[in-house]
Amino acid sequence: MKMQTGGDMEELVRIVSAADGEIVGRTRLQKTAFLLELAGLGSGYEFKYKHYGPFSEELASAVDLAPLLFDFREDQKRSGWGGTYSVFTSGAPYKGDEGDPYRQLVSLAKRANPIALELAATAAYLASIGDADPWGETERRKPEKVIGGKLDQAKALYIRFKQLQLPQALPDI
Repeated sequence: MKMQTGGDMEELVRIVSAADGEIVGRTRLQKTAFLLELAGLGSGYEFKYKHYGPFSEELASAVDLAPLLFDFREDQKRSGWGGTYSVFTSGAPYKGDEGDPYRQLVSLAKRANPIALELAATAAYLASIGDADPWGETERRKPEKVIGGKLDQAKALYIRFKQLQLPQALPDI
């Protein structure tokens, strides 16, 4: 893992600020940051595959350190089924306009079904490392998540990400 920098934490705050000051869920935060990196809009977070798809240790560390230096907060909430989830907030203003690609990508990820987002990011990650059948491999790795039309939702979501005017085109999958 690389050394944590203030820039890593600033990027985390920027992501949450671009989401109108709130992102719900660690998985959503991770997948959003990954898609920003893949689109050429990130700050250099490194991602590896974990159980929930692309994951950055640097981003996870930034979550822990950012409240010490920035207007950033993580609150744990109890879910209806008894588990917990994170709500990330920041009052820092977003320095960009409504139509910039960074904000558009973050906003789309924020509104997306969390499982569809996870599946779409996983397929994009697999494509980025050269997998010949990223959707098929995603389905093989996450059979419990693709049921109920979630894989089709993920594919439709990915098409919406591909339609954004991004500095680097997302992989064709």
